[in-house]
Amino acid sequence: MDETVPGPLAAREVGVAPATIRKWVQLGRLPVAGRAGRAQLFRLEDVFAAERAVRSGSRGRGDSGDAP
Repeated sequence: MDETVPGPLAAREVGVAPATIRKWVQLGRLPVAGRAGRAQLFRLEDVFAAERAVRSGSRGRGDSGDAP
């Protein structure tokens, strides 16, 4: 079974701001796996994959990746 977590916890797991998780969703880099009430839920596997893609430099203009 895939583990899902809310956005703020997903952000903490990869060391970015919660706003970055929202931006990744908006840009299509991170799929929403479900909902718990109003909260979006994410698979940790997807969160880590999005973070790796951003950190490896495969991001476009205007991205908010919190990468140095």
